[in-house]
Amino acid sequence: METNLSPTTPAHADLAASSDAAARLGVLGGAALMIAHCAGMVDLVALPVWVGTLIGAYKLDPQQAGLLVTLFLAGAVLSSLFFSPRLNRLPARAMATIGFGIATLAFLGIVSVSSDRYPMMAVLHAVAGIAVGCSLSFTHGTIGRSRNPHRLFAIAGLALGIFAIAFLGATPGLIAMHGGPALFRVFAGVMGVATVACALAFPSIHTSRSMATVDEPRFARAVWFGMVGVGCMALTQSMLFSFVQRIGLDRGFGFSAVTATLIALGLVNLFPAPVAGLLETRVLGRKVVQAGPIVQAVLALIITQSVTFAPYAAATSVFAAVMIFTHTFAFGMLARIDRTGRAVAATPAMLMTGAAIGPVFGGTLVKQSGYGSLGIVAVLIAAAAVFCFSRLERRP
Repeated sequence: METNLSPTTPAHADLAASSDAAARLGVLGGAALMIAHCAGMVDLVALPVWVGTLIGAYKLDPQQAGLLVTLFLAGAVLSSLFFSPRLNRLPARAMATIGFGIATLAFLGIVSVSSDRYPMMAVLHAVAGIAVGCSLSFTHGTIGRSRNPHRLFAIAGLALGIFAIAFLGATPGLIAMHGGPALFRVFAGVMGVATVACALAFPSIHTSRSMATVDEPRFARAVWFGMVGVGCMALTQSMLFSFVQRIGLDRGFGFSAVTATLIALGLVNLFPAPVAGLLETRVLGRKVVQAGPIVQAVLALIITQSVTFAPYAAATSVFAAVMIFTHTFAFGMLARIDRTGRAVAATPAMLMTGAAIGPVFGGTLVKQSGYGSLGIVAVLIAAAAVFCFSRLERRP
């Protein structure tokens, strides 16, 4: 696994020293990035179980449950917005380690908090989000500064798929046996492993003092459109994925059947990232990122409108895969347009701005208009995403 970093312009020639340091880490550095990616993107895997546990085990209503997850994601967004412009000025290994360490402590704190102490749960969710957003910004910025960001991000996606199988296969059973706090023990364990991995082997991209004073170029307009497009897809993903477990249970499909569907989703998620990596030079990225939101909206309609198990299960099992496949191409395109790594370092902000709105927005829609309204709104968001992605390649 190639984790060495390379400068791409004469103005960034001083980055070569840190590139050599990262290269010496070899497989260990790559493994640390994969673990950090999985820990930082835990919301993408855990949303249905997370919201479902807050509703089922903690007896919160959909809006309250969605708000807690939204606070976590909003914290990650604000943190990413603060740290991503500082990617090349701060020690990446130290920042990633500190962030995951704080997240570990925050989730351990939630374990001991009961649902009648909702404000404390809210504060701890926000703190965990701020910490994770910091670590994930340095993780994605490091991937973006690698020799082949598209390929390395595809490998990270494969790692996330493997993690999803383990998480979705084991966590619902643990929650059923030990109650809602078991979910946050699992989260704390994941963050703890990431803390150790980052401390031992995270590739450092800390630049020299002279580089810290260099004015980095502003983002091209295409970069901003690409960011908004990713945010739109993330909004649909979190808005619907937060309630996909409850949709199945409330329609009488049964706990075992819904859990099996989530496990199937984890298995399917093994494939989109490596396939996207293989197709990097064979398929036009512009076409992929424009088709992705449309497919996502169609699946959302099937999930929310279906009254029988088979269509629900089929659409749910591939729903997250569409986001993973499309985002891999979008990540590679953004990394090529902005070679400083700052655009992809803002990946948590892109993903989690949409994802932060999604749970509470989706909870409000469900509370007011039922599950069917999620599919209709998904179609409208898809139209906005296609418009934004159509301008991703229009750069000076």
